[in-house]
Amino acid sequence: MQPAPPPQPAPAQPGMPAPPMPAAPAAPMPAAPAAPMPAAPIPAAPMPAAPMPAAPAAPMPAAPVAPAAPAQPKHQSTPEVRERLAAVGAIAQAISAEVQKVIIGKVHVIENVLINILSNGNLLFEDYPGLAKTLMTNTFADALGCDFKRVQFTPDLLPADITGTNIYDAKKGEFTFKPGPLFCNLLLADEINRAPPKTQAALLEAMQEKQVTIGTVTHKLPAPFIVMATQNPVEQEGTYPLPEAQLDRFMFKMSVGYPDRADEDEILSRRISRGKDAVDVDVITDPQRVIAMQQACEDVYVDPALRMYMVEIVARTREDPRVLVGSSPRGSQALLKTSRAAAALRGRDFVTPDDVKAISELALAHRIILKPEHQIKGLESGEVIQTILREVPVPTV
Repeated sequence: MQPAPPPQPAPAQPGMPAPPMPAAPAAPMPAAPAAPMPAAPIPAAPMPAAPMPAAPAAPMPAAPVAPAAPAQPKHQSTPEVRERLAAVGAIAQAISAEVQKVIIGKVHVIENVLINILSNGNLLFEDYPGLAKTLMTNTFADALGCDFKRVQFTPDLLPADITGTNIYDAKKGEFTFKPGPLFCNLLLADEINRAPPKTQAALLEAMQEKQVTIGTVTHKLPAPFIVMATQNPVEQEGTYPLPEAQLDRFMFKMSVGYPDRADEDEILSRRISRGKDAVDVDVITDPQRVIAMQQACEDVYVDPALRMYMVEIVARTREDPRVLVGSSPRGSQALLKTSRAAAALRGRDFVTPDDVKAISELALAHRIILKPEHQIKGLESGEVIQTILREVPVPTV
């Protein structure tokens, strides 16, 4: 009867289903598929990693090459134009070297005079006596091979003394025109502010239109025609300040400045070596070639953004609260012509913002008039131009 306990397992039959529970371990079977799952995709994932290095290979550095495209001039100069401008630069450097035999340590001044000549503009030197203003003009005339005349302006100088006059010829029974010293390629108007306004006015037509009208007859001046004038700022007695209309006709107003000690010592050393005051200057070019150089500057490319840069600089002179009278449109034309000449001087066929900035003060400072209260404070026109240059955004070309 003891075996009755075994029947107890019969109630355990309800537990029999438990054995099927162990059958659940058959679930390891699905575990088998789980194993392949990781196997296939996981290695596949690293594979995309390989293309990732390929992405850097997409030489994004090539993108920087794209900005270089705008850097290329938006124009394409012909080989002939580039050759002419290279010749202009070479001749200008030769002239500069010749002038430097006489004028020591003033390379930047000589370059600015050359820029003025290539622009076919008039030049006003304002500086103290004895700083080689007259000597520089004479030397340039010799190196350029141009016809040179000098007029010493005095209070009793008459317009006819400069322009010339009609003289009655008894043999012919008519008036004939006798040209004055104005009929030359390079005129030195020495101490121009000593002449009365009437005589100064006689130069206005010549400086702008390159011609002179005597009576009813207009006479063309020889080409090229450039006026280089000098005046001393400290000598006020017996002087007549230049009117704004005449100042506006000068392309540049500049000074020479004192030499430093080393340059002044070099001046004395060369004087001892020469054994004479005069310096022999070689003729580098001639009037016809000077005209050709001026015409070649017309081929220098000016980007539209740079044109607007020039316009903005000039417009700011009219809007500045410290300025009574701003620059006239001659100022923007002066920026255009002289920046082109500056580029040609360096053998380039296009203008850069640095060309414009380098000549802006020389071309504009004398064209503006400051308000009296700022003049009393000692403000200079050049400071106003420099402030404007710092404020106006520089274009990228």
